[in-house]
Amino acid sequence: MQQTETLTVDKASVTCDGGGGPLGHPRVTLSLADGRNTCPYCSRSFVLRAGAKTGHGH
Repeated sequence: MQQTETLTVDKASVTCDGGGGPLGHPRVTLSLADGRNTCPYCSRSFVLRAGAKTGHGH
């Protein structure tokens, strides 16, 4: 079984497309309001870096 990738990010909203190319998937935007989220298509996990802002502003 292939282990999924975990990415640490600085924004509370991320976009995942599975890496693009022929192995990609439809682009989805994921909220990290709780500090973590997993892509429903490719199971890639996104974790909000400690200290990163989670506000709704730009």
